[in-house]
Order: sequence, then structure tokens, then C-alpha cells
Amino acid sequence: MSRIIVITSGKGGVGKTTVTSNLGAAIANLGRKVALVDADFGLRNLDLLLGLEERVVYTALDVLAGECRLAQALVKDKRLNGLVLLPAAQNRNKESVEPEQMKTIITALAKGYDYIIVDSPAGIELGFRNSIVAAKEALIVTTPEIAAVRDADRVIGLLEAEGVSKINLIVNRIKPHMIEENKMMSVEDVLELLGVPLIGVIPDNEAVIVSTNKGEPLILGDPGSLPALAFKNIAQRLEGEKVPFLNFASDQGNILTKLRRIFGG
Repeated sequence: MSRIIVITSGKGGVGKTTVTSNLGAAIANLGRKVALVDADFGLRNLDLLLGLEERVVYTALDVLAGECRLAQALVKDKRLNGLVLLPAAQNRNKESVEPEQMKTIITALAKGYDYIIVDSPAGIELGFRNSIVAAKEALIVTTPEIAAVRDADRVIGLLEAEGVSKINLIVNRIKPHMIEENKMMSVEDVLELLGVPLIGVIPDNEAVIVSTNKGEPLILGDPGSLPALAFKNIAQRLEGEKVPFLNFASDQGNILTKLRRIFGG
């Protein structure tokens, strides 16, 4: 059966789209068939991060309007076999699509792919409801900042109320030296506040900025970088493998020890 996963956070700017593009590529690199769905109507960016913007012809709205078939709207990534993108319409707003329409499209996609990964827009209004309507699982993305964590907590409650019970956490843009200096919340702090299982920790690293600007997922452009390894590890954990968390700096033994104690990794 296809796994339908929404990537969300509530707060904008925490890296949801970056996580979606890189995680989708990492899962496809494991040999799985992956469909990425951009649910951010009006502000689509997933095509840019994947380097597929010039190949977008049809969007999800064209499918709903009957102007093309679903297969015609899917943009295939020629670099990674099995990875496709269903783009959002850039010239229409979130109110252009209803949750039941999104559910119809995602259900149809699920027949041909191992993973459907939905990139949720910021906020908790209609765009959020569109993105979660068919989801069975959720990945919550947060940065170690109190505003982002508070919004993530709110979204976790909304997901649980909608029956999405399988929720995992990704802590993005970790800066180990700031944690050591008590200038940034630690991963353990975030976990204590949110109370959902951790599936990945991604360091703040210039490789992410470079890959984003190039429209090239890290697994292709810089596979040896720490963020690329972090995304690969998340993909493997989604596949059921037990993978230890990365140690991002030689002086971060305390953080790694805490993670191992909590998660047995």
C-alpha cells in the first residue's frame, strides 16, 4: 500500500519545502516510487527546489478542471528514476481547491506510487486542510526556536484531531555550537515540549543553500554532506531501518549521548 505523508509545521520559514524535496529524492534513491505533491497554491516553490520549474506544463488545478489527465500533469525527474512532482498552480490561491478535490487526486496517485509526500503551506487554514485530507502519516518540521515549536505543538493537536496518529518530528537547522553555548534549544528540549518521536535532525549547513539555489537535491549534488546524510537516514528510518543519529560536531558528544539514551540509537 502507498504511504501518504504530509510534511507540515504551521509556521512558515522552517524548511518544509526543502525537507520535502530532499527527502523525496532520498527515498527515490532507495528504489521507491515517490510522488511529491505541492499543496501550496499561489506560492509554489517545490518545482524550483527540484530544478523542474521549466518543465511544468499542467498543474493539479488543470487535472481538476478536466484540462489534462493526472499522468500528464506529473513532472518526472530524469535524474532519479521513480520521482515525480505534481505542481500547484502559481496564479491561483488556496481557495481554488477544496479538501475533497485534493483527496480525489491523492487517492488516484496512491495507486501508482509507494510514497505520496504532500508539501503543506504555512498556516492552519484551508491550504493546511487540503494538505492533510488524505494523509495517514505526518512529519512535523520545526526549527529549535520557541515560536516554531509552539506552532508545531498546535499543528500536532490538529493532526491528532483529524485522525492522523502516526506523527514524527524533524528538527531542522540545528547549530551545535549555539546549543553548547545555551543560545539555542537542544533537540532534547524540543522533544520534551512536543512529545512525538524523533525521526531526523538536520544541521544548519551552507550545502542546503547551495543545493536550493541550484535546484538540485543534496543526494545528487552533494551526497557526502551532513545534511544529505541526514536526509538519507530519515529515508531509511521511514523504511523501517534502525539508523543512529549523526554526530554533527566533534564536541557534541553530550547531545548524541542524550539522543541515544532516549531513543536507543
